[in-house]
Amino acid sequence: MDWTISELDKWNDKIEELAQKLGLDYFPQEFEVCDYHDMLGYQSYVGMPSRYPHWSFGKSFEKQRTMYKHGVGGLAYEMVINTNPCLAYLMIDNPLSMQVLTMAHVYGHNDFFKNNINFSHTRPEFALEMFKRHAERVRSYVEMPSIGYSRVENILDAAHSISFHTDRNLRVKRLTEEEQKDEYYRNLNRSPDPWSHLKSKDFRHEQEFMPEPTEDLLGFIADNNKRLEPWEKDLLNIVKEETLYFMPQMETKIMNEGWASFWHFTILNRLNLPANMHMDFIRAHNQVIRPHIGGLNPYHIGYCIFTKLAGSDGHTIEYDINQQIFDVRTIDRDVSFLRRFLTEDLARELHLFEYQQKGSRVTVSEVSDEEGWESVRDTLLKNIGMNGIPCIKVKDINSRTNTLQLIHSYDDRELELNYVRKTMEHVYNLWSRNPVTLDTTIDGRDVKCTYRDENFTVEEN
Repeated sequence: MDWTISELDKWNDKIEELAQKLGLDYFPQEFEVCDYHDMLGYQSYVGMPSRYPHWSFGKSFEKQRTMYKHGVGGLAYEMVINTNPCLAYLMIDNPLSMQVLTMAHVYGHNDFFKNNINFSHTRPEFALEMFKRHAERVRSYVEMPSIGYSRVENILDAAHSISFHTDRNLRVKRLTEEEQKDEYYRNLNRSPDPWSHLKSKDFRHEQEFMPEPTEDLLGFIADNNKRLEPWEKDLLNIVKEETLYFMPQMETKIMNEGWASFWHFTILNRLNLPANMHMDFIRAHNQVIRPHIGGLNPYHIGYCIFTKLAGSDGHTIEYDINQQIFDVRTIDRDVSFLRRFLTEDLARELHLFEYQQKGSRVTVSEVSDEEGWESVRDTLLKNIGMNGIPCIKVKDINSRTNTLQLIHSYDDRELELNYVRKTMEHVYNLWSRNPVTLDTTIDGRDVKCTYRDENFTVEEN
């Protein structure tokens, strides 16, 4: 270790002074230095000092620890979480040059968390307390003789299987079912039927009203399954609340990492680093933003776009810290960010291409030329953030059989039936073992998947 805490503190003061001068607006920043064992734990629990117990977190920890010990897996240089004050972890084994880079990188993330509109609902000032309260409640249910670990685990397993099937965009104002119903009857009263004003709601048959399908499957089950016990509903709402907290990070991964990389490059090039530290910084920076063979590096794509918006080629330090980049940081998420700024020239410069695997063979299907770059971009958009997760909506409940009817928003990508069967089994258990159906498309045919009485069937519609 070639540094002391007091040295880190001095470098932090320099970074913070420069970050403020350059226009970054962030929460108060706190750093914690930890060893590899603690970092593995934080990675497994997504950075939270306190989180409810579940076997999946322990599995993640053991997997990462085994890979690290055998040299086939690495550790994060840093980890930063969306809290106010903002909390970040630094690896104790990092040399001073890497600590300085990661601290500058953290201030970029901090600014992004505070200002990007997709995080506006996360209430970072209460985040740590929220996770702590959730952990305490889950442990209290585990310790209750009438409930116990197995029953808690079963509900959490099922809830985790559909945790991302909730509202995908909280910025969209959606009408409640009651508001939809009122609007439905207002529209009926505007009909040309001269006697419509005399007809009561009962006469018009309320069952004719059909609410819009909701993608909040997790919340719908919690609100509409009257046979769930209060502790079971609470567990579903805990999983939903934590999912909504983490979802913006999925939706802005490319932007967030690109923004932080842009700022660590900008800040460190203005810090007048000693020659040896500057060389280490350049080497580490290039490692962070380098392209990944056979995959996409979000740091690379995000950094390249932000440097282009600032008028830089990504290598020189003479560029304009303009208002546009701050506006983009505020209002966009990855899908809109790439749709607006991933141009033909940039796609070609980044050597983006589209490939398909047929059996054991991999073939390039599109390249970023004049004819193919938009297809490459659109394929990328379909696979980032929540777009990589199938959109399943609640269509209706059959009042006679209490069947939960789901529908898949088909987008030319078929569901894997093995996953469908297992996930529908979890939904079936959450729906108090009443039937569950799912309309989807398989091999170009409209089909209905049904889970009833422990059996899974697929029939053509």
